[in-house]
This record gives sequence, structure tokens and C-alpha cells, in this order.
Amino acid sequence: MARGIDYGGMMHRAMQRLIAEVLQAVATEGLPGDHHFFITFDTRDSDVEMADWLRERYPEEMTIVIQHWFENLEVTPEGFRITLNFGNSPEPLYVPFDALRTFVDPSVEFGLRFENHDDDDDSDEDEDEDDGDLELDDEPGEGPKGGAEVVSLDKWRK
Repeated sequence: MARGIDYGGMMHRAMQRLIAEVLQAVATEGLPGDHHFFITFDTRDSDVEMADWLRERYPEEMTIVIQHWFENLEVTPEGFRITLNFGNSPEPLYVPFDALRTFVDPSVEFGLRFENHDDDDDSDEDEDEDDGDLELDDEPGEGPKGGAEVVSLDKWRK
């Protein structure tokens, strides 16, 4: 008998594709209007590429801002590369979409939050199981200003 439909995993991957599409449009055409992004990611992810001094400063997670100055934005199905300015020092980064925790565009009050459950010890039991949930966030006082409708997939998980 089939396990059932993994709606949480499907939504997670769909939202990663949405972010990839948005970033690809920005890489091709630049940021339109007042759009800008706050992107938080897990710096402990083994596929994140960043300078050692940045990893030391942000050992668990880091929020980057894509707004005024960025270069070399390249998007793949797995993640994105970008060069950002840290204290007048251009630094290249690679962020896999699986490392994302939040994506916010405050100019249009849009935000996504990927919840990561620390189930790494259980990953051998079921490798097909997705370890993240997706939430759209507009709780007051949480994250950057702005937000969007709150949708928690945990409500529908068994």
C-alpha cells in the first residue's frame, strides 16, 4: 500500500522552485522597483560555501540582504551563488535551497519560512521523508518587517 501523498514535501520543493524562479529573474533583469530580499540560511549545511571568517561570525545561521549591491548572481536548480559586500569586502557565497530558513520581500509583504526539524538521527529510517515544513509568516514581531499569510503544514501531518 502506498504511504500517501507527501503534500509537505511537495510544497517545500515548490516553494524552493518559486525562490529559484524569482532569483533567476533578478539575475537576468535586476531588482524591479522597491523589491529586495532578506534570505536566512543555515550556515551549518555542508553544501554552503562561504568565507571562513563569515562562518566563524555566523556559526548557525545568517541573513543576507539582496538590495543595493550584489554581483554574479547565478541560480541553479539546487541553489544560488552571489557576491555580496561585507564591510567593503566582496565575498562570494553559495547557498543551496535546502539550507534556506526564510525568504522575505518586505516591499510586497511576502515571506516564506522553512521549518527544519532536527531529525538527522532518524534519516536512516526513511530517506524519502522530507525534513522541513513550510510556513508563510506574518506573525507580528517575528522576522523582518512585513510578512504574509500564515500557513502551517504541521496541522495536516499525522
